[in-house]
Amino acid sequence: MLHLSRLTSLALTIALVIGAPLAFAAQPAPAAAPAPAPAGTAATTKAPLPLEELRTFAEVMDRIKAAYVEPVDDKTLLENAIKGMLSNLDPHSAYLGPEDFAELQESTSGEFGGLGIEVGAEDGFIKVVSPIDDTPASKAGIQAGDFIVKINGAPTRGQTMTEAVDKMRGKIGQKITLTLVRDGGTPFDVVLTRATIQVKSVKAQLLESGYGYIRITQFQVKTGEEVSKALTKLRKDNGKKLNGIILDLRNNPGGVLQAAVEVVDHFITKGLIVYTKGRIANSELRFSATGKDESEAVPMVVLINGGSASASEIVAGALQDQKRAVLMGTTSFGKGSVQTVLPLNNDRALKITTALYFTPNGRSIQAQGIVPDIEVRKAKITNEQDGEYFKEADLQGHLGNGNGGADKPTSSSKAKAMPQDDDYQLAQALSLLKGLSITSGR
Repeated sequence: MLHLSRLTSLALTIALVIGAPLAFAAQPAPAAAPAPAPAGTAATTKAPLPLEELRTFAEVMDRIKAAYVEPVDDKTLLENAIKGMLSNLDPHSAYLGPEDFAELQESTSGEFGGLGIEVGAEDGFIKVVSPIDDTPASKAGIQAGDFIVKINGAPTRGQTMTEAVDKMRGKIGQKITLTLVRDGGTPFDVVLTRATIQVKSVKAQLLESGYGYIRITQFQVKTGEEVSKALTKLRKDNGKKLNGIILDLRNNPGGVLQAAVEVVDHFITKGLIVYTKGRIANSELRFSATGKDESEAVPMVVLINGGSASASEIVAGALQDQKRAVLMGTTSFGKGSVQTVLPLNNDRALKITTALYFTPNGRSIQAQGIVPDIEVRKAKITNEQDGEYFKEADLQGHLGNGNGGADKPTSSSKAKAMPQDDDYQLAQALSLLKGLSITSGR
């Protein structure tokens, strides 16, 4: 099943989930929100049925059945009517048929079949929100912001998102050709092979002694637990307390709300993390820190960009408002709504927007995004050949250092390649982190 899902941030019966538009969904965490209120419990008084409009609906259905060029059964007409009802609410509300609902449940394991791209819609085209690390899409060089203008030679303009996604789905091992436009340039083709995609949501390593790097690719049910393990591993690998941490949320399309809350909880000791507002009672939620900060309050930089959406924006916004981290990169995607999935009969479900979320300071990022404290745009790093200078310690018969310590002649060894060597934003984040570490006295 193609991971290029038509689902927007979903959750099962009792969870609230957030993610990029038409992105994958995730399963509810154990401590997620309570079940949605039963139908008819909205704050406003239930309005009488619009009888005139219902008569029109019945008449249109009868006319289609009688006059349409090909026979159409009642089930098809009614399901299409339901889809239309949901799709015209907002870009993230939808009717989930059995396949879509099954795909939602499958995606919670972090294993997907497909290409590994998160997509949205813009100006009638399919737009890449972000490629997922270590998938056919990322390996082929597909980038956030690319427009998919053709799928196997067929133009995507004018197609619905559902139609486009259906065309990109297929059996594992089959090839598919996507025609892309990048930055308004000339269209070019990329051939990908559908594959089973196993996505690990958290990756961690030391960039240098004392400086840890944690990348979260998406927010799954166990992401909070994985971040906790990553922090423990970084301290163990470093052999002592870290000097600083970089949290990389670039191209992270979102996922489970509870996972985002747990991640923030690992970096702060107290205070509000996020709250939501909606029309029904169960959509009014507040999440605060539990006091289990596992980061030891070391200096911190968070990287975001235009592919950082929803749950990523909750994490970035909370850490920014709590003055816990410096945000660096470019403005995030700007999805500030929460969707709830209400299961129906026959393995179907409704996914509807039930609330907006707000950062601790009351900011809604809906359609605006999180603005970084320091803007650093993506750029290429060109390493110039700068040979080592001949040093005093290279001279024959040189004096030793009177205060002790080994001599430091010209180095002939080549340094091991590290992620920051060809990632300008990451390199800038590391430089800032070192400065913060120095000024904090660590």
